Amino acid sequence: MAEIINLRMARKARQRDAAARGAAENRAKFGRSRAERLAAEAEATRAARQLDGARRDPTD
Repeated sequence: MAEIINLRMARKARQRDAAARGAAENRAKFGRSRAERLAAEAEATRAARQLDGARRDPTD
């Protein structure tokens, strides 16, 4: 015989799981501190400046 389940509770549990997955994705996407964001931006700027400084002049 099959186990009896409460459909309302199953639906709410499924919604809680979906919300937890969404929260985990947002933490991964937006969960960096201001210092981490500024450090990453400074590193990207430094790398771009270094790349531009190493570029050869096409007129040579």
